[in-house]
Amino acid sequence: MSASMATARAIPAAATSCILSRTPFLRSLGRNTICFSRAKLISPSSRRLFSCRAIYNPQIQIKEEGKPETLDYRVFLVDNSGKRVSPWHDLPLHLGDGIFNFVVEIPKESSAKMEIATDEPFTPIKQDTKKGKLRYYPYNIHWNYGMLPQTWEDPLLANSEVEGAFGDNDPVDVVEIGDTRREIGQILRVKPLAALAMIDEGELDWKIVAISLDDPKAPSLNDVGDVEKHFPGTLSAIRDWFRDYKIPDGKPANRFGLGNKPASKDYALKIITETNESWAKLVKRSIPSGELSLV
Repeated sequence: MSASMATARAIPAAATSCILSRTPFLRSLGRNTICFSRAKLISPSSRRLFSCRAIYNPQIQIKEEGKPETLDYRVFLVDNSGKRVSPWHDLPLHLGDGIFNFVVEIPKESSAKMEIATDEPFTPIKQDTKKGKLRYYPYNIHWNYGMLPQTWEDPLLANSEVEGAFGDNDPVDVVEIGDTRREIGQILRVKPLAALAMIDEGELDWKIVAISLDDPKAPSLNDVGDVEKHFPGTLSAIRDWFRDYKIPDGKPANRFGLGNKPASKDYALKIITETNESWAKLVKRSIPSGELSLV
């Protein structure tokens, strides 16, 4: 890829958080920093692995390579030295106080099916393909859609609460319901509000419903009931959208477990914790990674 075909855009500082090194070390971020490397616990006082409680704002940039809506198009994240970082493995999940990092893959009111390339080094964002052709949703998605870093839905782990379905081998998906349209690769601080247990061709594909902290309505939303109060009809619309989006292509509708209803914030947090633990086993190579990139 020639330099003329690559562009870089700074992510607004308020929308970014800390980057973890690929080797165990503690970055000096101030007296109150509690950081962990990807595979080694640094601070014995914390109960959770793979997190960073300091809200640190390096000059992370979105670097585009190739032309949008082509097979070569990739969106990388790079740090202020120009080094690539993985949005899946290098961004911390936890920011403390029930706040999490969220990486935008698909901006609201767009239809190109963008996703983390889990099998490519540094896991850039690319447009999904089928039989060599770029994939699009049959209609726009009405929310910002993306993933939680450092999570993984284990395809060998059956969920006894959701029809014994196995994970879909991807990071956990997030539907961010705020009013602002975001950019591909943008990092937001979000708080989970609910969870939908989508079953896609027999695979469990969680949808965490969340709100970005910089949305004006965020202070009023703290659980699943608040979504219906302040965004009436949104939970049903999300469920129906994901249920039906494959029908125009001649495929059956997706199904939902847990009684076809959205689960609470506490349940969403449980799912995030479980999938974070699965990711930890993956990167420590406690379980086979298959074709997934751990770089």
